[in-house]
Amino acid sequence: MTTVQSPPVPPTAIRPKAVARTGLYAVLAANAAVVTLFAVQAGFASNALVVIGRFAGLYAALLMAFQLLLVARLPWLDRRIGMDRLTNWHRWTGFGLLWTLVGHVVFITFGYAESSSMNPVSQLVDLAETVEGVLRAVVALVLILVIGGVSARWARRRLAYETWHFIHLYTYVAVVLAFTHQVAVGTTFTASSAATAYWYGVWGVALGSVVLGRFVLPLWRNWRHQLRVEAVVPETDNVVSVYITGRDLDRLPARAGQFFLWRFLTKDRWWQANPFSLSAAPDGTRLRLTAKAAGDGSAGLRHIKPGTRVFAEGPYGAFTAMHRTRPEALLIAGGVGVTPIRALLEEIHGHAIVIYRVAGERDAVLYDELRDLALAKGAELHLVTGPPVPDRLAPRELVALVPDIAERDVFLCGPPPMMNAVLGTLRELDVPKPQIHFERFSLAG
Repeated sequence: MTTVQSPPVPPTAIRPKAVARTGLYAVLAANAAVVTLFAVQAGFASNALVVIGRFAGLYAALLMAFQLLLVARLPWLDRRIGMDRLTNWHRWTGFGLLWTLVGHVVFITFGYAESSSMNPVSQLVDLAETVEGVLRAVVALVLILVIGGVSARWARRRLAYETWHFIHLYTYVAVVLAFTHQVAVGTTFTASSAATAYWYGVWGVALGSVVLGRFVLPLWRNWRHQLRVEAVVPETDNVVSVYITGRDLDRLPARAGQFFLWRFLTKDRWWQANPFSLSAAPDGTRLRLTAKAAGDGSAGLRHIKPGTRVFAEGPYGAFTAMHRTRPEALLIAGGVGVTPIRALLEEIHGHAIVIYRVAGERDAVLYDELRDLALAKGAELHLVTGPPVPDRLAPRELVALVPDIAERDVFLCGPPPMMNAVLGTLRELDVPKPQIHFERFSLAG
């Protein structure tokens, strides 16, 4: 596959990931300060519990908008931080949102109950029956509690992605209910025209980002590029490569190391979205993915017929050469995690060492391509075989293969146990954290 070569980008001391992360923190902190200012200007209630409850509600509204921004899949953020980290931040922000909403309800209810001499349960029922928007807020809280429950790790592991995703869509219902509650009874919302404009702006940006990143941009790109399956090529008994072609692929902003969410539009697969990395650097005429039969989605790829229409969301991911900080690189792949590593080797500039960890030589998918690429680019290639124990990528073994490992960028992709072990080894070897690049490929943290 001929690659469209771009000029090498010199490593920079300014990390794109750090810039994006700092920017997000700054945006959140600035908005928290603005929310606090508007709340102070609106005045305080006589009951301290009600005051605390109102502040909790305002910060909950801000966290809800921030959550939407984290999962909007905006290209600028995704390329710098990565979907896996953004999803993880979204998850933890969600738990913060859950507790601030609970605090909002509890403090408001107990505060009003203290003033009215009603018990808290009766007070909540009375507020829901007599105050416009409160019932909608209660429904929104129940939805958030359900979504938070199914997002806990023990529950998430027991649900199919499609089931979890369907339940998670009720987040948008909760957002609408919470916003209408804020419009109806939010004293800060109506305290001034500036506060009203601010909150409309916050919700407009948050919801607009979701619509843009998750709907408009994917629809536009798929309409423009008209993706279809060109060929399906078995690599081994349980690994297959799928070649995708389309229009104007030279204008698709995909890079080696990134992945797409692929939907093959057949009657039995159109509803399944599977994340597969590009296994070759984009060349402007076709894309290639390579997958191992690990589930129903990947196992059925070898039966897809050429000409099948494809709907692809992406490209996603920060596992690219954009984040390099050093002129030389170490690429470590495990199993079918070789796919983005092979693509990166094709694009990367400077001296590279590639380590491919597999159980046996017959498991080394795309090894011939790796060997030819390494030869053409002057890279070193090491095939490391054997069972998981003993660890053949332990500190002593890894230093023997790469003596100058602390002076290289390290790109790592493989099964979670292997990645965790190698990350531990890199920490033991004092490889600076900014030089370690990895991404955990999953649709939901």
